[in-house]
Amino acid sequence: MANALDPVAADVERLGEPKVESPLPFMHFVPHEKGVTMEIPQELHQKGQEGPEYYSFEEAGPKENIYFDPSKTKCAIVTCGGLCPGINDVIRAIVMEAHHQYGISSILGIRFGLQGFIPKYRHEVWELTPSTVSDVHEFGGTMLGSSRGHQSSEEIVEALERLNVNVLFLIGGDGAMKAAGAVAEEVRRRNMKISVIGIPKTIDNDIPFISRSFGFDTAVSKAIEAIRCAHTEATGAYNGIGMVKLMGRESGFIAAEASLSLKEVNFVLIPEDPFELEGENGLLNNLRLRLKDRGHAVIVVAEGAGQGLCSREMGQEGQQVTDASGNPVLGDICGLLQNHIKDYFKKRNMELTLKFIDPSYIIRSVPANSSDRVYCGFLGQNAVHAAMAGKTNMVVSKLQDRYVDLPLDLVTQRQRRKLDTTSNYWRAVLESTGQPLSMHDT
Repeated sequence: MANALDPVAADVERLGEPKVESPLPFMHFVPHEKGVTMEIPQELHQKGQEGPEYYSFEEAGPKENIYFDPSKTKCAIVTCGGLCPGINDVIRAIVMEAHHQYGISSILGIRFGLQGFIPKYRHEVWELTPSTVSDVHEFGGTMLGSSRGHQSSEEIVEALERLNVNVLFLIGGDGAMKAAGAVAEEVRRRNMKISVIGIPKTIDNDIPFISRSFGFDTAVSKAIEAIRCAHTEATGAYNGIGMVKLMGRESGFIAAEASLSLKEVNFVLIPEDPFELEGENGLLNNLRLRLKDRGHAVIVVAEGAGQGLCSREMGQEGQQVTDASGNPVLGDICGLLQNHIKDYFKKRNMELTLKFIDPSYIIRSVPANSSDRVYCGFLGQNAVHAAMAGKTNMVVSKLQDRYVDLPLDLVTQRQRRKLDTTSNYWRAVLESTGQPLSMHDT
């Protein structure tokens, strides 16, 4: 086991030796060789993972000597996957930093995700300037558009070559970061000098080694509004139940964080904690006891919870149906819960009022709040610093209040981060809601 005196070096790949004097004035430059040693808790990488607890990361920030000559540098920005609060803020920060601080005059916006590189889709390319991005942070979504699905890394690199792009900034989730790694590998195979920088994006907060993904704070804030409405509906009726569906395919961080914040939730259902409907310890009996005791209840459901109870859609040859990004198509857990709850109480001649709220697309489509805006600004700026220094095949991240540059494979070669149900964090959720430690009989 590694210790603090023997950390694992998480070195970032470089295109070459930085020989160009940085044009940045009045800057505190970060030495190229400066590392930041951190103890990484299990919940930030992978539950049950055997390996080192201490890593030495490269500190993010401006370098005194850079690799690219800004006057001859051309950048491209692309956004991939689902929407998330703060994408436009990251785009704006990259453009403003590259143009005003480094003097880079050409920054391209690739339309509709990785499809924008592929000739057959015929998507136009935008020229991004400070005037075109000046107010985009006031709006949700992505000004460039997005798409899902795999695209050929060979075709992407060929497009970069045709466009004379030196730096690619790729904003996206787990699949997009894997695509960035494939592009960086193809660039290396062709012996080209193109920097590939990833900015991790996932509203579910489930990327390994990322303390908090941008947009998560905004998502929790908007989720709280929906939960507050569900609580109002529940208390306004006899045996009232308010049910809220939140995003979280494999990780229940939004549901847990929002429930901790508002303190009005009685049951939090997340993918990491299987539950049963029937039986003495099942959800339905616990819900009955809650209504008997208090007369109302609020249930928060992460979209990926209870999938073992759902009949999953199966394709040909018994294979589960997946979406364009390769994610399994989830069963409708909230529809199942509503039907079973209504049947359960009807059989017992108990009056019931159930209101269901699904704010999913509202949550992911709103502009970022002030906290996420600040975060996105730092991510965009540090992405430009890393690229101009000649770093590649990496992502920018914030760990323990420090901005660091991470090798791409550190966040792509591991399973998605999940909420640890043996942690003090989950214990706090259970204490806040009052729900049982487990809702199954085994």
